[in-house]
Amino acid sequence: MSVVYSFHGGIHPPENKRQSNGAAIQPAPLPAELVINLSQHIGAPAKPVVEVGERVLKGQLIAEAAGYISVNLHAPSSGTITAIENRPIAHASGMDAPCIVIATDGQDEWIERKPFDDYHNVQKTELVQFIRSMGIAGMGGAGFPTDVKLHLRQEQNIDTLILNAAECEPYITADDMLLRERSAGVVRGVEIIAHLVSPKQILVGIEDNKPQAIHELELAARESDLDIKVVSVPTKYPSGGEKQLIKLLTGIEVPSGRIPADIGIVCQNVGTAYAIHRAVEFGEPLISRVITITGDAVVHRHNLEVLVGTSFKDLLDASDVQRNRMHRLIMGGPMMGFAMHREDIPVVKSTNCIIAATEDEMPPAPPAQPCIRCGMCEQVCPAELLPQQLHWFAQGKEYEKAKAHNLFDCIECGACSYVCPSSIPLVQYYRNAKAEIRHEEEEQRKADHARQRFEARKARLEQEKIEKAERRKARAAEAAKAQSQRKAAPAAAADVNSLKTAAAVARTKLRKAEKAYEAAHQSGEGDLAALKAALDEATLKSQQAAEKLEKAQSAPAAEPVQDTKALKTAAAVARTKLKKAQTALKVAKEKGQDGIDELEKTVAELEAKSAQAQAKLEAASAPPAPAKADPKALKTALAVARTKLKQAQKALEKAADDAENRAELEANIAACEQKLAAAQKAFDEVNAPSAAATPGVSAEQLAELKEAMEKAQAKAEKAQKAADAAKEKGLPTAEKMAEGAQKLRDKFAAAKAEYEAAQAPAAPAQPGVSPEALAELKEAMEKALQKVEKADAAAKNAEEKGLPAAAKMREGVEKLRGKFEAAKAEFEAAQNTASAPATASVSAEALAELREDMEKAAKKVEKAEIAAKNAQEKGLPAAAKMLEGVEKLKGKYEDAKRAFEEANQPASAPAPSVNPEALAELEADMQAMAAKVKKAQAAADAAVEKGLPAADKMVAGVDKLKAKLADAEQAYVEAGGKLEQSSATPEQAPVNS
Repeated sequence: MSVVYSFHGGIHPPENKRQSNGAAIQPAPLPAELVINLSQHIGAPAKPVVEVGERVLKGQLIAEAAGYISVNLHAPSSGTITAIENRPIAHASGMDAPCIVIATDGQDEWIERKPFDDYHNVQKTELVQFIRSMGIAGMGGAGFPTDVKLHLRQEQNIDTLILNAAECEPYITADDMLLRERSAGVVRGVEIIAHLVSPKQILVGIEDNKPQAIHELELAARESDLDIKVVSVPTKYPSGGEKQLIKLLTGIEVPSGRIPADIGIVCQNVGTAYAIHRAVEFGEPLISRVITITGDAVVHRHNLEVLVGTSFKDLLDASDVQRNRMHRLIMGGPMMGFAMHREDIPVVKSTNCIIAATEDEMPPAPPAQPCIRCGMCEQVCPAELLPQQLHWFAQGKEYEKAKAHNLFDCIECGACSYVCPSSIPLVQYYRNAKAEIRHEEEEQRKADHARQRFEARKARLEQEKIEKAERRKARAAEAAKAQSQRKAAPAAAADVNSLKTAAAVARTKLRKAEKAYEAAHQSGEGDLAALKAALDEATLKSQQAAEKLEKAQSAPAAEPVQDTKALKTAAAVARTKLKKAQTALKVAKEKGQDGIDELEKTVAELEAKSAQAQAKLEAASAPPAPAKADPKALKTALAVARTKLKQAQKALEKAADDAENRAELEANIAACEQKLAAAQKAFDEVNAPSAAATPGVSAEQLAELKEAMEKAQAKAEKAQKAADAAKEKGLPTAEKMAEGAQKLRDKFAAAKAEYEAAQAPAAPAQPGVSPEALAELKEAMEKALQKVEKADAAAKNAEEKGLPAAAKMREGVEKLRGKFEAAKAEFEAAQNTASAPATASVSAEALAELREDMEKAAKKVEKAEIAAKNAQEKGLPAAAKMLEGVEKLKGKYEDAKRAFEEANQPASAPAPSVNPEALAELEADMQAMAAKVKKAQAAADAAVEKGLPAADKMVAGVDKLKAKLADAEQAYVEAGGKLEQSSATPEQAPVNS
């Protein structure tokens, strides 16, 4: 025999069960009208799948579950849908809710039922889904969807299955009668549930005031192959509560805020088990249940098998209610039920009792008195709460304190109200407080959602503003480029126009001279000789002008300058038309409209036009080969190309879920990669030494080339997989994705060729960059990085606070990041050059400075590591950020160490000397030019932000000044390196550390 434990509190109200358990279960009369409430369970209301005027059969689906926590609804009988409208429902507030109204036809005609022949041979998930489709919800409480309880997570291993047959509340005998008459079906339902959850033990908890039900249940359990233990528990209210019954049978307490499945227990009601049996083995959805009709105002107190949707009035009429004696109508028991103020309320799946009570049976509640702090409510509370404290918090609207005192652990059993000597309706206060808390939480969720939408919109607008500014700058650069091309182009067109004008003027003068000579010759007046000489001169000039014009027109025409702005606009228009056509085609396919063939033809034509426009734009945008490339400008262009590629990659990451723009963004990345490869190639060609002395490729450069080749291979493979998947799914972007994959394969081939060429043996290296110049470049790069980090932190802070200046600060961060990339590219290029043996040794002073820098960096790393370790031990929030700082300092230390070790190498013959005075002049020129660039940049940025007409011209001027500054910097660096080489002696030996 199983051990019976106990739970805290509980009461013993009058049972009043004998009035209704003396007769067998009878079927209720078929009503003329059924009203099915769409929200008769916990969770989202079901959605109707029928229309007014439609005829339905018994068991037919009329409303489907709307979400995971929801339940299907079926027609309880055959008939016609007469309305889908708001009707009064079973609710304490007397509210109306959407309902489906069925006018029954009296035939009670079933649909074709499809039960499981052998549920053991199907997947458990399929069986759970079938139970869900049958619309089964918990029939002993709030109507929780049964399939959710049976759909367990992997970590939920069920040890115990409990069948709740306690039925502890007074008056109610529905489960008692169900067990007396249909215990075999209940046990069959338990077997199905056990098949799904695989428990180690099965316990049936039933109060000892139901001896006949216990006997029938034990007989049915013996017929089962399972070891089902029927446990009789003492009669005490509320032993039928889920957590209380678990404590009684197992001695285990369900923790606050948890569910029984978390501790390995599943609990189901008797009626739910019987409904599962009827659904699985007979194919019947949950459309009826046993309901107790009782109360002193009812003549025939009994239990009826009632169709869901039957009105209380029909059931009271079938039980011969005496309405002149009926004082109160209650749905449920006297402890947890609530009063109904009208009789046209429909039965729902969780309705287990209807009480028509007289005034003597349930007199009006006396007026509430002040709390006397007797503590009786705390003594009877089965959840071990502090009811009087919760009452004060609810009354004072201190909802946070009520939540902290576990308000939501209250099961609203009413035991506290039952024993309260002050007649305080405690449960009503708790229900109201719970409703208010849920309302506040819902409002907070809506506010959070609105805030997130606002922040997303703000970020989108800021991004659009940044993109607009970038487009404006790009247009200005394009205009400046077109203007320079027009100036550089031959003036053939202008010459032809002027020659045409000169020839026309000469012909006009010739005609005038001819007319004057003819008039004088006919009249015999005037100086014929002078007029003849003027005519001859005009004829000669006209002939000469005509010859010049003919010669200019016969010369080869100069290639016209392409207007990239117009081509860019044409390409954008072509893309827009293509997107609209693709969208129209997609909508037409989804809705099955006519004209799909014509739309597909239009899309194909627009794709061809878009590709043609893009090709023209790319051809016009290709930079002309310069007569003499500027290494400094090429370095800057290389850094800018890297920055644009990173920005394009970030834009693709942000638009991960935007399938429409993804192809365009991927194409943009491919274009940026092509430009980066072209810039890298141009930079390498200019910086390559002469054929007579080609330096060998360093190990670091070879590793970089190998890494670039491997990355290109990975990108090509990934793009090919994506293109193949898109082709299989028939996506419109499949063809474009295939083109992108081909481009990436071409890049991989180029990278592979470059890597294999670099593996060839190399000639002796040329002189490298001086350590001092390398140190200066490194310092400039580090300063630029510090500015970027500082500006980025400030911009993030401004964005978090929602400051208006955040967007402008973010633009500044991007500008600084571009400068850092340029400085980094310059330093890396100089470092690669410096990796070759130098022609001059490093001075002792410079080497000492490098060693001092290395030692300082090592001390900083050590100090930062100690501080980060202390922060970790103390659990400070800044520990993670401090560890990041340690890694950055370690990187700086490695750079300093490498610079020192490279400088401490033997040297060869010195280089030619440079005049120090000339170097000082070059430095002064560089600083003056830098000041001009800074001033012009500030003025141009201000003009761009204000949208001034002169902004484009000012931006072009800044670019010219930057080019001059780059020339000055290069001259100064080269002169400084020569001066250092000339100051060294061939006999200098490396200084040991």
